[in-house]
Amino acid sequence: MENMRIKSLEEYHQRYAESIEDPERFWASIADSFLWKKKWDRVLQWDFNRFDVKWFDGAQLNITENCLDRHLAERGDKTAIIWEPNNPNMQSRHLSYRQLHAEVCRTANMLKQAGVKKGDRVCVYMPMVPEAAIALMACARIGAIHSVVFAGFSAQSLADRINDARCKVVLTADGVYRGAKPIILKDIVDEALLKCQDVERVFVLRHTESAVRWNETTDRWWHEEIRECSELCPAEPMDAEDMLFILYTSGSTGKPKGVVHTTAGYMVWAAYTFQNVFQPEENDVYWCTADLGWITGHSYILYGPLLSGCTTLMFEGIPTWPDAGRFWNVVDRHKVSIFYTAPTAIRSLMAFGEEYPAKASLASLRTLGSVGEPINEEAWQWYHHHVGKGRCAIVDTWWQTETGGIMISPLAHLTPTKPTFATLPMPGVQPVLVDANGQVMEETIAEGNLCIRFPWPGMLRTTYGDHERCKQTYFSTYPGLYFTGDGCRRDHDAYYRINGRVDDVINVSGHRMGTAEVENAINEHPHVIESAVVGYPHPIKGQGIYAYIICDNSTSSEESKRKEILEVVSKVIGPIAKPDKIQFVDGLPKTRSGKIMRRILRKIAEGDTDSLGDTSTLLDPSVVDRIKDGSI
Repeated sequence: MENMRIKSLEEYHQRYAESIEDPERFWASIADSFLWKKKWDRVLQWDFNRFDVKWFDGAQLNITENCLDRHLAERGDKTAIIWEPNNPNMQSRHLSYRQLHAEVCRTANMLKQAGVKKGDRVCVYMPMVPEAAIALMACARIGAIHSVVFAGFSAQSLADRINDARCKVVLTADGVYRGAKPIILKDIVDEALLKCQDVERVFVLRHTESAVRWNETTDRWWHEEIRECSELCPAEPMDAEDMLFILYTSGSTGKPKGVVHTTAGYMVWAAYTFQNVFQPEENDVYWCTADLGWITGHSYILYGPLLSGCTTLMFEGIPTWPDAGRFWNVVDRHKVSIFYTAPTAIRSLMAFGEEYPAKASLASLRTLGSVGEPINEEAWQWYHHHVGKGRCAIVDTWWQTETGGIMISPLAHLTPTKPTFATLPMPGVQPVLVDANGQVMEETIAEGNLCIRFPWPGMLRTTYGDHERCKQTYFSTYPGLYFTGDGCRRDHDAYYRINGRVDDVINVSGHRMGTAEVENAINEHPHVIESAVVGYPHPIKGQGIYAYIICDNSTSSEESKRKEILEVVSKVIGPIAKPDKIQFVDGLPKTRSGKIMRRILRKIAEGDTDSLGDTSTLLDPSVVDRIKDGSI
């Protein structure tokens, strides 16, 4: 894969220009790095008006041959997956590429014995264990479409996703550990299946040894069913545009959207972006702290690293158990060199102070990554100084479930960085900023809505079962452009800074400002740990600014902190950005992936507490009631 790797900033600019001037030639040269059963007839066909995009049409391949088989000769004994269990006193597991290949084939044969065939949908609702990664590749091996549901979603959410995809099989476990607390997953599956008609088989992995209810008709123990399965399973030939997976994303309204990614383009994009953003070396240990239930887990725990022949670490636990040093202990134990996590995790660990990263060596680290939301400067600086010890590159990556992989990011140790800026687009990505009238802003320094005007290999192809919804969601706002839903600023260096979702942009007296910008300012106050800002109806300004703020345990009064915070915001942004209302809280409503559910905060700020929707999937649902009780 040597021809994939960009090795200097000058080469980046050269390769970027090539990708714009002759994209088909550019991507054909990248795609030549992979194993194909049959080469493509045409690299790209596209029409954003109908939203019809095809990459490498006519080609045949199987992504698992590229993740596994092609590495066996030279890397068969190299560790492919390190599994770090929830309990730090338990032994970690190491699976070589040869062992992983064998387990994927055995699991694929287990699925085939259950009647799963090419095109069938398989729901994966599992803990962060190696078998979860194996399950995804086992599906891909036989041409089944995996639909991973994060093992923190409620039974109703699980049922909705199973039914929308009409899944034939569910892969799950008896339970999952979250810190000191085991959760019985099988009970949640049982409850969900009361509302599902298409599921014929449930395979249950024994993990926590929890007692579970049993349905003799559908349920099978994983370890029993796989016992006699062969370690040989031919890889199913897949057309380039055959579905690889469905992954559901929650909109602010309406049912979840099943984002569909197809085989060839996603494969090329996941590998290309992984190789260039993180610049991995042969002996690196790479750790992405996400869950396989999210796109970050798909692209940058599983497919990107394994396509690149890397060692990828899977972590079952949480960053603060048994204490706030867990991440840093894992880094030292496994000599992690590339570490990729979310700003939410960084900020939560900041609240425990510098003591924990200071106790760890962290000498193995070379590259740090940020994903999931715009990172505020305070968190960036803390990450840089206390985790990276001032010597690691930070890649602040912007991308989405729909994009399949990283779109705008520094390339580690090549791109000069600025805190809070995702910097430059990946080769092949053509971002544009669009103003309120739908006009593309051609000037370098600009601020507007972020769109993409040309297809890239990893982009979504549809939303499952509803292509019209896909067109309306992503291509109707600005005809001929993919609308990301994010606001963005471009500076004099043509660097991009993501301001957050457009619906998280507040219009105060005609002045548009991103909530992330206001939050960054609030977070500069020395006693503020984290904040979330939303807009609410204001009789004079149109929208006012409502700030929910978590502070440390300082002895100063709320009134003095409120006054100081307003002064900080006024100083950093200007008086127009000062919050109209400040509510001090002890927590924020977050999904288990760490995203703040601003939809809930907006409802509370508006006084509409009767239509908050399902809060059961939050990391801590009780925090919503506490915020409601203290709302202004």
